[in-house]
Amino acid sequence: MQGLENIWWVPILPLIGAVMNGLLGYRMGKGWTTFWALGTTGLSFLIALAAFINLLGMQPGARIFEKVLFVWIQAGSFTAEAGIQIDPLSGVFMLIVTGVGFLIHVYSVGYMGHEDGYPRFFCYLNLFMFSMLLLVLGNNFLLMFIGWEGVGLCSYLLIGYYYQKDSAADAGKKAFVMNRIGDFGFLLAIMWIFWVIGSIDYTTVFAAAPHHEGLLRVTKYGPMVVTCITLLLFLGATGKSAQIPLYTWLPDAMEGPTPVSALIHAATMVTAGVYMVARCNVLFNMAPTTMIVVAAVGAVTAIFAATMGLYQNDIKRVLAYSTVSQLGYMFLACGVGAYVAAVFHVMTHAFFKACLFLGSGSVIHGMSGEQDMRQMGGLAKKMPYTHMTFFISTLAIAGIPIFAGFFSKDEILLSAYMGHTPGHIFFWILATIAAFVTAFYMFRLYYMTFSGQLRAQDHHVRDHVHESPFVMTVPLMILAFLATVGGFLGLPSALAPHVLADFLAPVLNPAAAGGHGAAAEGHHLSWQMEAGFMAFSVAVAALGIFTARYFYEVRPEAAEDLAKKEGPIHTVYVTIQNKYYVDEIYDFIFTNPIVAFSRRALWKFFDVKIVDGTVNGVADFIMDLGGLIRGTQTGLVRNYATVMALGCLILVWAWIKLW
Repeated sequence: MQGLENIWWVPILPLIGAVMNGLLGYRMGKGWTTFWALGTTGLSFLIALAAFINLLGMQPGARIFEKVLFVWIQAGSFTAEAGIQIDPLSGVFMLIVTGVGFLIHVYSVGYMGHEDGYPRFFCYLNLFMFSMLLLVLGNNFLLMFIGWEGVGLCSYLLIGYYYQKDSAADAGKKAFVMNRIGDFGFLLAIMWIFWVIGSIDYTTVFAAAPHHEGLLRVTKYGPMVVTCITLLLFLGATGKSAQIPLYTWLPDAMEGPTPVSALIHAATMVTAGVYMVARCNVLFNMAPTTMIVVAAVGAVTAIFAATMGLYQNDIKRVLAYSTVSQLGYMFLACGVGAYVAAVFHVMTHAFFKACLFLGSGSVIHGMSGEQDMRQMGGLAKKMPYTHMTFFISTLAIAGIPIFAGFFSKDEILLSAYMGHTPGHIFFWILATIAAFVTAFYMFRLYYMTFSGQLRAQDHHVRDHVHESPFVMTVPLMILAFLATVGGFLGLPSALAPHVLADFLAPVLNPAAAGGHGAAAEGHHLSWQMEAGFMAFSVAVAALGIFTARYFYEVRPEAAEDLAKKEGPIHTVYVTIQNKYYVDEIYDFIFTNPIVAFSRRALWKFFDVKIVDGTVNGVADFIMDLGGLIRGTQTGLVRNYATVMALGCLILVWAWIKLW
């Protein structure tokens, strides 16, 4: 395993950068901060790349390397080791985190250069990379959970980076609370796994699970133990990866700086749930009920979030709902057993969505902070590099050949159509509609931002529109290039070998790692049928693009007239624009009752009357007692002498009586 022994430096280096910037950044200045932030993440990427190349050179069966650093916790029969495990799955995620993360760090030097909290920002960003790398490289569930909580903490800190703004502080708290709900389920699942199997080590758990009587014990509802464990794991995934019903924190998270949105809320952290489900594919394959739940939640989230992106006017919020929708596609793939397709879409999504978010940041930077697309337009000539990279990534997410998103999304749609999961045809229909809606709202965003005439009313904004510096546009170009060629790692099986599937085979269930999810289920498609599916997928995307072009470039007034028209269409428009009133429903069902109970029962009754009442009552009693005793302190010597004489008489009387 020469070349993999030092893999533990990959997560440690960003941690060193976080510590140095946190302790010395404000003293040493921006140059020092930039050196440690970029130096540690860049070196981490180089070590990760070397390890990945080393992994490629091994035989498929030998592509799993585990290094135990030390025994972390030893309590009775419970043992938790601190160790690193690199295999094809963690290797892919490691490259995504370090590679895309380094590019976003470079971009942030330009985007955040004017901020007073520059060292604080990079301290948080480096700490996030350490936590995410710990999550994907840890060799057991507890290390994954530590990384899981670490990225949650960093997400809270970075969403609320502009803590002076109430909206940013509230968004950070909302993300923190909603993630705690999912994290509670994840923690229960880890405890249950240890209770049943007696270990939390991946290798031990996944080797024992397929034959373990405790997991396989069948009731009239099926293998209940493994079903409950996997449902709890998936609950954790819904929180971290923003799936129904725990998705509402992600759009609000756009209050953070744009590089945060690109790294944490598009390319890496939100895909942690997909990584966890793929990592636990052995357990999920044993729980068919859970697989149906995963597929259903993913499909419904994909279409639900896509429709909410239709009428958003904030450029970053459109991309936020797009992220939620694309994550739904990934979970749909996991639910039908196409884990390779899910990981493939994680990779391509990291390229084009990071590029789109950074592109939106470039637009905001060039528009002097303006985020409302209704104030944009005509930016293609003024921001040529941003425009071209944004256009490429928009084609990728819409699913247009030859761009990366086409191949991964086509694989997911085909996997859903050919799957054996009950309801798979219904899931395919939802995902296909979501593909049309995605192409529509993404090109709505594109046309409103880059075509036509500049609509900004503020003269300062109009006069200062400019292209971003190269430190911001070069990462955009690299990501756009990856969004163009990244799909060739997963060409349709009828055309060429599926490189990514072959590479992931040692980790993922062989039945799920044979290329297309459909092929994994035992189907072997002819090239004619595969070509037909691809043509249909392209036709759906093209229909969405041309519809958007008609409404937002050819006849932009038609969209406004349609929105204002009274009747069912206007009702649907208002409902979607208000995000189906989900936040209001949550406030009515959960938030307001909890606040009312806290105010009336916990505060005004328990806190004021019980806690404060007890403390104040004791104080009042002592004061009253002191008042009584104080009355004996008259300051008159004759009174003190009288009391002393009486005391002496009492002592003499008591002595006579006793003797």
